[in-house]
Amino acid sequence: MSRKKGLTDLKNKIHPRTLIWDLTYDIAGSILYAAGIYTFAGHAGFAPGGVSGLALILNYLFGLPVGTVTLLFNIPLVLISYRAVGRQLLIKSAKTMLISSLFLDVVFPFVPMYDGNRLMASIYSGVFMGAGMALFYIRGSSSGGIDFLALTVKKKKPHMTIGVITLLIDLVVILLGWPVFGDVDSVLYGVASTGVSTIVIDKILYGIGAGTLAIIVTGKGREVAVRIGETAKRGTTLIYARGGYTGANLEVLLCACSKAEAYLVKSAVAETDKEAFLMFTETSEVFGEGFGEGKRKRIKSDPHRREEDVR
Repeated sequence: MSRKKGLTDLKNKIHPRTLIWDLTYDIAGSILYAAGIYTFAGHAGFAPGGVSGLALILNYLFGLPVGTVTLLFNIPLVLISYRAVGRQLLIKSAKTMLISSLFLDVVFPFVPMYDGNRLMASIYSGVFMGAGMALFYIRGSSSGGIDFLALTVKKKKPHMTIGVITLLIDLVVILLGWPVFGDVDSVLYGVASTGVSTIVIDKILYGIGAGTLAIIVTGKGREVAVRIGETAKRGTTLIYARGGYTGANLEVLLCACSKAEAYLVKSAVAETDKEAFLMFTETSEVFGEGFGEGKRKRIKSDPHRREEDVR
């Protein structure tokens, strides 16, 4: 009875519109993913990390279909990872794995393989694989394989991060390509492909508008803000503060800028207040005026909220 109720609840959660969007992203992601693996890595003599890399090695040795081997490898990983991953992610990922395998074995064998420079093959393999996996992740799915295994290991070894676990497993797969493909370059190209795919995933998921946040602690907040506006053409947010040790009244300025503008901000602060405390921190994405879409919201100063937007 409870099992029947669970299936009914699952059906109720899946709306037709959601399913259409999931399938759209699965198809688009599978095309990109298959292009990275089959078109670029398939004939370049290296194995990217993950289950797909193992499938490419077996394809090279025995001519086994990449998609089918990937799917077969994923079956035991799904069974092992059921408790760590959860039913919803497993169901979505199973659909994604099936669609991507069909593209790898049925569609892309009719697409010409890239037969040029190996370095270019590794770079574009990473770009397409990363873009495809990012589309899967956006819809709460995955390509399975190493993702599932990493979550399972993480549950048993909580002191290890997902990134470290994934990296270690990927390195093992990439190193297996050394004796198979016969040269150390296969390892280097595999590392390059995996690195590029990681960067592409991060840029798609967390935005391409990465920038820098300048945090300035000064006793001349107004003067510094004006100078930054003149030099870097950037606005600042001024927050009134007090020194924790001295108790002196200070101002904290927040300034979002591009990496290229960080030096201008630094110069403006140094020119205005040589005793200012300046920190730069990386931001994954910045929205608002001067940083893509978004509207500037000016915060007025009042007695209860001592914060100003200095433009």
